[in-house]
Amino acid sequence: MRVPPSKISAVLLACAFGASAAHAQDGVDLSAAYVMDVVAVGAEGRPARVYWLDNLDLTADLELQKLIGWTGATMHVDVLANIGGMPNDRAGTLQGVDNIEVASHRLRLFEAWIEQKIGERTTLRAGLYDLNSEFYSNDSAGLLLAPAFGVGSEIAATGPNGPSIFPSTALAVRVDHKLGKDGFVRASVLNATARTLGDPGGVNLTFDDGALLIAEGGVAGSGGKLAIGAWGYTRRQDDVFALDSAGDPLQRRARGAYVVAERPFNDPEGPHPIAGFVRAGLSDGQTTAFKGGWQAGLLVSKLWKGRDDSQISLGVNQAWLSDGYRQMLRGEGTHTTSAESAIELTYSDKVGPLTLQPDLQLVLDPGGDADAKPVLVAGLRASIAF
Repeated sequence: MRVPPSKISAVLLACAFGASAAHAQDGVDLSAAYVMDVVAVGAEGRPARVYWLDNLDLTADLELQKLIGWTGATMHVDVLANIGGMPNDRAGTLQGVDNIEVASHRLRLFEAWIEQKIGERTTLRAGLYDLNSEFYSNDSAGLLLAPAFGVGSEIAATGPNGPSIFPSTALAVRVDHKLGKDGFVRASVLNATARTLGDPGGVNLTFDDGALLIAEGGVAGSGGKLAIGAWGYTRRQDDVFALDSAGDPLQRRARGAYVVAERPFNDPEGPHPIAGFVRAGLSDGQTTAFKGGWQAGLLVSKLWKGRDDSQISLGVNQAWLSDGYRQMLRGEGTHTTSAESAIELTYSDKVGPLTLQPDLQLVLDPGGDADAKPVLVAGLRASIAF
């Protein structure tokens, strides 16, 4: 008998409440977070349609030295359950409008890795690993709901079924080394096929599609972050448009680079701290719909006196379309544009145990169609963590 996803989420949520109420064993940190979004999408002059979707996230962090005497080792396990609608079906954008939207409703093992300290400055992680937890990320973009602010679309669209990011990860090995006070350099080798427990076929152990290699280095501390990164796949991938003499897609090297910068504009511990960020990335521009893009924004915290959880964020993003993808659209009779652009304004505050977050987005030239009307997205996110 198939159990509906909604019942699975309810059972897991009840278990999480029970676990949090119980006294955790020393060396074991259990946590859970539940997010529910209600999203209204108005597109092509049609009446707005409302969607509901949610995300349940259960995590466990274990200090293996305390538990089993394994010196310098920790373990992290993260389980996801997602249900609900797909608002981007209505919006018709290339980058999406909600960062918890998934293509299929499943209970997934999102992350399961062990990290080992090697000396004082180096760590090694191995297991199912979310690339975006450490690469191509910055804290001041974290409040925004549009997926483009999570990881650049020029890498998010790569691989046989997307790279190792939400909601499906892949087996990986990651090395991180600290340099001086705030410097760092890290690198990871990830299975090119992102597939985890809960996905059809389970974890991919073969590496038949090759690997994704990524590295990032820079400085990150109280004064902000400045980092550059580069990535590439070991196996060639299909060109998004060009064909060979046999009518098959040409095989191309999928690779790219990015830069991430953020900084506080005043005292992060003072009243009304303000932080800004800017990111940009480029790719080969042949194997996906994107040849690059950029994102920028501001985050203001402690917006109101006496309400330390109040935050407001404004973000702007633009995805540059690859030439091949634009040629494909032209073949379908579409008047193409060079980029899909969007702006987002969101506010978050805590009301009792709940965090409520109204959100507005405006997407211009959705789907790369210069004749398409702007898409307006209005949503409300409610979340609770324990």
